[in-house]
Amino acid sequence: MTPSTPRPAAPSPLSPLLLGRPLSLADLEDVARRGRPVAVCAEARERAAASRRAIDAIAAAGDAAPAVYGINTGFGALAETRIADHDIRALQRNLVRSHACGVGPDLGEAEVRAMIVLRAQVIALGHSGVRTEVLDLLAALLERGVCPRIPAQGSVGASGDLAPLAHLALALIGEGEARFEGQLMPSAAALARAGIAPLELAAKEGLALINGTQYMTALGALALRDAAALCTVADIAGAVSLEALMGSKRPFDDRLMRVRPHPGQAGTAGNLRALLAGSEIMQSHADCPRVQDAYSLRCMPQVHGATRDALAWAAEVLTREVNSVTDNPTVFLAEGGAELISGGNFHGQPVALALDLAAMAAAELANISERRVEQLVNPALSIGLTPFLAPRSGLHSGFMIAQVASASLVSENKVLCHPASVDSIPSSAGREDHVSMGSISARKLAQVIENVRSSLAIELITAAQGVDQRRPLRPSAGVAAAHAAIRRVVPELAEDRPLYRDIAAATELIQSGALIAAVEEAVGPLN
Repeated sequence: MTPSTPRPAAPSPLSPLLLGRPLSLADLEDVARRGRPVAVCAEARERAAASRRAIDAIAAAGDAAPAVYGINTGFGALAETRIADHDIRALQRNLVRSHACGVGPDLGEAEVRAMIVLRAQVIALGHSGVRTEVLDLLAALLERGVCPRIPAQGSVGASGDLAPLAHLALALIGEGEARFEGQLMPSAAALARAGIAPLELAAKEGLALINGTQYMTALGALALRDAAALCTVADIAGAVSLEALMGSKRPFDDRLMRVRPHPGQAGTAGNLRALLAGSEIMQSHADCPRVQDAYSLRCMPQVHGATRDALAWAAEVLTREVNSVTDNPTVFLAEGGAELISGGNFHGQPVALALDLAAMAAAELANISERRVEQLVNPALSIGLTPFLAPRSGLHSGFMIAQVASASLVSENKVLCHPASVDSIPSSAGREDHVSMGSISARKLAQVIENVRSSLAIELITAAQGVDQRRPLRPSAGVAAAHAAIRRVVPELAEDRPLYRDIAAATELIQSGALIAAVEEAVGPLN
């Protein structure tokens, strides 16, 4: 899986993101996709150094120290196996090597950068017992553009995302592979070319680097950012379809929204009112005998809005997660010394459930969008539009198969929306007997988002053709702006042509943010 997210840009003029302080999903996206620089805040350095001293004290006691998980013991089902003092560094190196079992296609660069940010953030919170040198090395990967190769599959989402995080840690010690300046090469070569010295892991550091939910959280956070934007795109696409179908804006009246006060519903209705204001097309049929529009038009606030609310909840969960300590054991400092507590903060269930819900919520944007496309192309449902919006129906097929393509994507999403979080396969000889499968939730969500984006692109080019057929009547300013943005990249259909290029161009218009920007220039900021 290589998600269709843009490659990170050159370092931006944005102020550095300070690791160790609360960060948002927007902050994470800025670093992952736009090259925002990072820096370690002073208090994070102090916290990390203090927690490291607690680990050093255990390591210095040698074989006389009590057994502490992950420092002088084996891992998982081997937690009761004591490791000799002289093998502690080898233990950490072996852990990283043995757990680098990822399979499948490589992650995209933005997703890997997001993982690095989140892994560094955990350490900067000061409960991991990891040296500040590790924190600095992670920051250096981001600053100098070294991108470890991380396969997309292999995590079950408890004891953390072990396999993908092990591939990240492998690059830190100069093993495995990484991309630098667009080329895949051995990590040792990438680090050398970037002027970075590889790390020799000390006590606990290998474990601290691979325990956690940073894979599923990184992928999920970026997908949620995309999903939030697609909610606005869905409102725009729905407004263009409504104009093409000569529908009514009365169902979006604010009074209706106030008596069912779901915030997402109100947000979508507000967008639709702004998008449809001043429409000549709508005024032309003000006295028509039609009483109500189809649900796919009339119920956009209720359906799009429910998606907005579900995604907002998922974003709250992931925002908490990006600012959480998720490795194990966890170091707690007190006046009398330090205490290491073994627990289960690495378990991905909170993230898995949120991402499964997000996939279902996002899929509904495509589900209702495809129904609007059906309204546009079906002559039994549209009024005054040519069958399949073809220039000459019969000779031309028009947008007949565009609707079929959207239906295919919607059906695929229904399969992808089966929740991964309801599954669990025990591992590590039954010690890790319940897992979250959150990595699968994240990967599925990313694919659902791609499918939704393509479905909305199909609706936009189809609806734009419908608006063309309403000439000389003019649409609202918001719909006119959306129509003009589409026509800059997709010409009107004068005769049959392969539509895959048009769909790709409209998809890029969505993904780049140019569609929303063009509409907001005409009507002001949208929700």
